[in-house]
Amino acid sequence: MTRKKYVSLILILGTLTALGPFSIDMYLPGFPAIAKDLGTTVAEVSLSLSSFFIGISAGQLLYGPLMDRFGRKKPLYIGLAGYLLASVACAFATSIEALIVLRFIQAVCSCAAAVASVAMVRDLFPVQDNAKVFSLLMLVVGVSPMIAPTVGGYVTAGFGWETVFLILAGMAAAILTAVYFGLPESSKPDPSYSLRPKPIISKFYMVLKEPHFYTYALSGAVSFAGLLAYVSGSPLLFMELFQVNEKEYGWIFAFLSIGLIGASQVNSIMLRRYRSEQIIVTALACQLLIGAALLLGTINGWLGLFSTIACIFLFLCCLGFTFPNASALSLAPFTKNAGSASALMGATQMGIGALATVILSFFSNHSAVPMAGVMAASSMVALLVLLLGQKGIQARGLQYRTGNPAAGAMH
Repeated sequence: MTRKKYVSLILILGTLTALGPFSIDMYLPGFPAIAKDLGTTVAEVSLSLSSFFIGISAGQLLYGPLMDRFGRKKPLYIGLAGYLLASVACAFATSIEALIVLRFIQAVCSCAAAVASVAMVRDLFPVQDNAKVFSLLMLVVGVSPMIAPTVGGYVTAGFGWETVFLILAGMAAAILTAVYFGLPESSKPDPSYSLRPKPIISKFYMVLKEPHFYTYALSGAVSFAGLLAYVSGSPLLFMELFQVNEKEYGWIFAFLSIGLIGASQVNSIMLRRYRSEQIIVTALACQLLIGAALLLGTINGWLGLFSTIACIFLFLCCLGFTFPNASALSLAPFTKNAGSASALMGATQMGIGALATVILSFFSNHSAVPMAGVMAASSMVALLVLLLGQKGIQARGLQYRTGNPAAGAMH
């Protein structure tokens, strides 16, 4: 593969991966405006974010088998086209109930991009390079939380929150064009792959019983819930509790994303010397300590705006190490069923994340304590799952090369 082709693939796969985050981050500054226009509360508007996460979780289970059966690109075309239409419909929503339903549909359609991008990394690149490629994708994806809320804040202030969804529709059209002309079909259609429920469930079961998958997919998903709790709780935290405006919120969100992006790139460098298994344990332990500090500081009123930003920044730095390594380790055992494995991993992440945001909305008490509590709890549970799972993997003698090639052996 030439360097030009390599860069082109990373950029296109990165835009596919970034579509979901843009859909989440870009409308966050508009929460108060949406609540005012639709006659509801910010907590009710946050349910449209929860429905998006639920849609992503359910949709990935749909697209995984479709992409193993028909190849990657055909389902991807359908998903992107549906996303475009749903985005336009969101712009014309006249009630919070309609917005919640339309966001669910938008999310289901966006899953095609999420599943395809992860599966195609496994298709197109050697397994020992997967963690590095995921880190590069996070660099592209990292532009999303830097640009999306900032642009969303200015767009909402100048043109209204509806325009945000029209911009998302335009992005879908541009990505669809790039996929058509610049992305190769990485997996040939498999007519023998059955779409009947029983064979599909059987394939999912084959993925689930792999120790590498259930250990790293689950620990990564629970850890990821801390990020989604922050995303869901940040409009209340910054715009209502700390009284920043839409534009200032966008800049704060952009700054905090630097931690996630920067750490993911440092991770790709560290993989030259350390294995993914080593990095993820350290990252989750640090994430737990920072989450606990954030929770204690929030409960006792020790944290102001800048100290809260500092804690969240460090928390996101830890996630920058956790997420790419958890993704690579989850998919390492799979070749033929990479689409199903990718879908199941994404569904697990978003399903647990959706649960976290629903819990956050349910326990909303106009303080930052529920958000900090979910962030700390997710880190603790993720670390426990990881340590217990790694013991089982070591006992069975299972290991895959996902970092330093000299540090592990295939089984």
